[in-house]
Amino acid sequence: MKIYDFDGKKNISGERIHQARTARRLSQAELAARMQVHGVLIEREAISKIETGDRFVTDYELQTFASVLDVSMVWLTGA
Repeated sequence: MKIYDFDGKKNISGERIHQARTARRLSQAELAARMQVHGVLIEREAISKIETGDRFVTDYELQTFASVLDVSMVWLTGA
């Protein structure tokens, strides 16, 4: 399977995840802990890579980010 980048990034939601996280004054570690409470095993390092566009975001992770950060998936994807 070939992996594609979009404008040099592996996701389009990382900047919005960062924006929503910082608006709620959450650290990456706190966000990771909240994601884990919702059943998504993700580490702080992975959130850092997502926010910088160095890691893909799965559909279930995106849905959980939206729920935890209290934003819509549409907003996270910039649509």
